[in-house]
Amino acid sequence: MSDIIKHRTELLFLYEIENANPNGDPLDENRPRFDTEDSKALVSDVRLKRSIRDYWFEYKGHNGSNGTDIFVRETKYEDKGKESVKSGKRRALDFKKDAKTSKEDFTQNILNQCIDIRVFGGVLPLDKDSITFTGPTQFQMGKSINQTEVVEEQGTGAFASADGKGQATFRTEYKLPYALIGFNGIINEKAAKYSNMTEGDKKMLVEGIWEGTKNLISRSKFGQTPLLLLSVNYKQSFYIGNLRQRLKMVTNEEMTDLKVRGTHHFKLDMTDVINELKAHKDKIDSIDVQIDSRLKLTCNQKDLTITTGKLDLDAI
Repeated sequence: MSDIIKHRTELLFLYEIENANPNGDPLDENRPRFDTEDSKALVSDVRLKRSIRDYWFEYKGHNGSNGTDIFVRETKYEDKGKESVKSGKRRALDFKKDAKTSKEDFTQNILNQCIDIRVFGGVLPLDKDSITFTGPTQFQMGKSINQTEVVEEQGTGAFASADGKGQATFRTEYKLPYALIGFNGIINEKAAKYSNMTEGDKKMLVEGIWEGTKNLISRSKFGQTPLLLLSVNYKQSFYIGNLRQRLKMVTNEEMTDLKVRGTHHFKLDMTDVINELKAHKDKIDSIDVQIDSRLKLTCNQKDLTITTGKLDLDAI
């Protein structure tokens, strides 16, 4: 494919979540994942990838003929009148035309049809073997820029736990009052050669990051909104790294992190990020920006105005 990605891209993605649970831990009563050492929320890369996959599946179609099927999703089959969820091996067989299909053709069928394997990689289980693709797109564990806390809420259910009970069950929910979550990401052109990730896939990825986060309207995630997405497109196999860690939330003296409840309570200090981008300007081809107009930015103690489109470092 002539449009396979040939250059590296670094991603910085920020979204806010208000009075909700961005990523519950099933091994801890579904409490939000949390770093108790610095009182900051954590969100796994798996959660972000799931949001992207769900968006692709729901809004972009999943017809394998146009390359937008999703391999890693729940599919079912019927056996003797009983419906069951497919295993990974059975899911993989959906892409094997017949018993004579070679391993190479079988693998190529999956790569041609499944955007999530081309972008994120994955393990393709076979009967007596497996094929592993390292995903060109990788994200670090997401983390909140601000300190926050886990709030416990009690409520009652609609039903009793069993017949004969005099009252409905109680339920406990765990939420964050407010968190500004940041992710670092990389699109690695070297891995893209093996998974066949294209420039078109990259556009779908960027769209999926933003819109997938915005369209995650479940009960526990409602209140989640994308705020900033930087795509730093390099000329060579280089990236700065740790862009999220270079951001700072700035509030007035009376407003601590724990009191923040929205973008109107803070400004995001981009000084260290902008300085690093300028220091490596010769290695950068272009920078694409998507931003929510409510997000206020500063750089070198001055207000910074950035709009959706191309970022001109010389104008800052």
